[in-house]
Amino acid sequence: MPKLKTKSAAKKRFSFTASGFVTSQPAYRRHLMKNKSQKMKRQTRGTMVLSESDAKSVVKYMPYK
Repeated sequence: MPKLKTKSAAKKRFSFTASGFVTSQPAYRRHLMKNKSQKMKRQTRGTMVLSESDAKSVVKYMPYK
């Protein structure tokens, strides 16, 4: 069988924890920040763990983690 390629976009955007969860950056943090509430800006800091349904599609793009 040939080797599967990892999607470059997924490689740059997602990472895996030691226990196998998929982490990513929260959305809506790029521009137009003055219109967003302070609560939203605070909650989108750092990283987040993806839901199980979203993580399934990411795992398909990254076969070798």
